[in-house]
Amino acid sequence: MSKAEKHEALSKHRGLLWGGSILVLLISIIHLSPLYLLAVNSFKTREELYNNVLSLPTNYSFQYFSTAMEKMNFLTSFLNSLFITVVSVTLIVLTSSMTAWVIARNDKKWWGRVLYLTFIATMLIPFQTVMMPLVSFFGSVQDWTGVQVLNTRGGLIFMYIGFGAAMSVFLFAGFIKSIPYSLEEAAYLDGASKGRVFFQLIFPMLRPITNTVVILNVIWIWNDYLLPSLIIADQAKRTIPLSTFSFFGEFTIQWNLAMAGLLMTILPVIIFYAFAQRSIIHGVAQGSVK
Repeated sequence: MSKAEKHEALSKHRGLLWGGSILVLLISIIHLSPLYLLAVNSFKTREELYNNVLSLPTNYSFQYFSTAMEKMNFLTSFLNSLFITVVSVTLIVLTSSMTAWVIARNDKKWWGRVLYLTFIATMLIPFQTVMMPLVSFFGSVQDWTGVQVLNTRGGLIFMYIGFGAAMSVFLFAGFIKSIPYSLEEAAYLDGASKGRVFFQLIFPMLRPITNTVVILNVIWIWNDYLLPSLIIADQAKRTIPLSTFSFFGEFTIQWNLAMAGLLMTILPVIIFYAFAQRSIIHGVAQGSVK
């Protein structure tokens, strides 16, 4: 290759690099623009917000944040969301990983394939098609058995486990299939029980995919509005997304307070994701190596 050809190839490579960088920058701006609007408008008065939603606020005051916290009953809502999210994700990880292990080790049997395909099929069903029959069914169960499911944190957690199981089992099963069965056979020969094999051998090896499952479910459950709105009616049991509904009245919307409330709602999960993003990359990398 001549010097001119090398120079032309290098110029073309630089042009593609610059073009790709500009494209990534534009896409990043588009994706981050809602966060920018949320942040700057949470400090504005209603007049400023209606005049120009893109401009920076003239005065930075946390007055609207304190008002929003009081109106949202923020501490109670935060603790409700934290409890529901932690318990739901913990149970999803435990039940889904055990289920996926059984399915992955029996994937050649007809019932193992049927179970796996059933979990996959439920991922294709939109929640909106089952939400009203679901509430009606659990209302009937509550009437028949006397066990309160609706308007309880336990009932909401139970439903989150059901809706979160399909994707989690799918992710766990794919990872478990890459773990050699010979490791389990060696443990059985040493006299280990199935429970000990799973919790002391298999489950620690699932850490990369477990991190991914935890992060995906935390983001989903923390930000979910629709399911809690159907299940929770008591104001003292509301989650953070439900508590933001107080800013949206029938005739007026307090946009500056709503922006402050929404920013406080998503801030914990943004901080969580910032600390956990290395685990996602690490999990994907280890999963690809396996």
